[in-house]
Amino acid sequence: MAGTAYVIGVGMTRFEKPETRDWQYWDMAKEAGEAALADAGIGYDAVEQVPGGYCHQPSTAGQRAAYELGLTGVPVYNVNNNCATGATALMLARQFVASGLNDCVLALGFEKMKRGALGAGADGGDFAASPVARHYGVMAAAHGFEPTPPTAQIFGNAAREHMARYGTTAEQLAMVGAKNHRHSAHNPYAQFRDVYTVEEVLASRTVHRPLTKLQCSPTSDGAAAAVVASERFIRAHGLADRAVEIAAQAMTTDTEESFASGSCIDVVGAPMTRAAARQVYAASGLGIEDVDVIELHDCFSVNELLTYEALGMCAAGESGKLIADGATTYGGRWVVNPSGGLISKGHPLGATGLAQTAELVWQLRGTAGPRQVPGARTALAHNIGLGGAAVVTLFRRG
Repeated sequence: MAGTAYVIGVGMTRFEKPETRDWQYWDMAKEAGEAALADAGIGYDAVEQVPGGYCHQPSTAGQRAAYELGLTGVPVYNVNNNCATGATALMLARQFVASGLNDCVLALGFEKMKRGALGAGADGGDFAASPVARHYGVMAAAHGFEPTPPTAQIFGNAAREHMARYGTTAEQLAMVGAKNHRHSAHNPYAQFRDVYTVEEVLASRTVHRPLTKLQCSPTSDGAAAAVVASERFIRAHGLADRAVEIAAQAMTTDTEESFASGSCIDVVGAPMTRAAARQVYAASGLGIEDVDVIELHDCFSVNELLTYEALGMCAAGESGKLIADGATTYGGRWVVNPSGGLISKGHPLGATGLAQTAELVWQLRGTAGPRQVPGARTALAHNIGLGGAAVVTLFRRG
């Protein structure tokens, strides 16, 4: 890469239960995009390209959304990478800027979803035709296939494997849900802001044992956006006060390791996350010990625990102890998902990775209000999608 890319503006809508608000995907994209541009202090006429991410909308929905911000004729790219779509849009924006091709790019992510659990793929379509059929095939060979939501089933089976292998408890899994619901109480953008005890999380409806409803991310409507710019653009427009550096970023996809073991822990993305994290640490010269605040992909409580291990926050099998010791909340070693994470903030697929970016930019600027992590200077985002893609991004503010 020829240079460094910086996030200079972020914005998002409140994440909401589908069909709560009478709006279209282009309405939510307009709200988030305008907020990001205003945060950056620039107009849409400064934007040179727009990667637009979504999973459930039709082809060229990126154009339909971006047109609400202005009809400037700039290229718009339609991005779909399952639940990692938002971070993929950010990665494209970073590559456009860091390569020297552009000075200012808007990454846009949005999703208008239906109520209810997802099907075998992000589009809820036929299982046999799903791009994740191979992943579910591995699960079925080891655990069978039950009449429960398939995404909850594959992650629930990963949880069962972790419990059998390492002694992780149902209470430790529930601690993730309780922590993230507690964090979201201070986030005005979160879909849920109620606080629950571990006992209440455990007592909520079972979706796929051992996962209960309060350990599962909901379907959501919402949008998020980030303006990515070069150092030259920042100097020319006097925007250094709001710039957050993208210090390193990596995307990985499934390899043979994902399928060889026959384990759901591997099939749901732990090897991809490990590989992406290693690349980011090597490129930045920083390690997980240097990170202050983390937004990671807790689509289900077990995935937060698996990601602790994959990011190197603890050794394999020790994530249950890490959450139980309070190491991943305020007063602990890291604050993980101060936004409430996917479990409580919500999970509109195309927007999730960019909402993580918004939260971490606010944290590094010191403007996160009651969610603020004291002294945060380095942050890490992790966004993953089955099928598969894992994106790890390291942000830094001097």
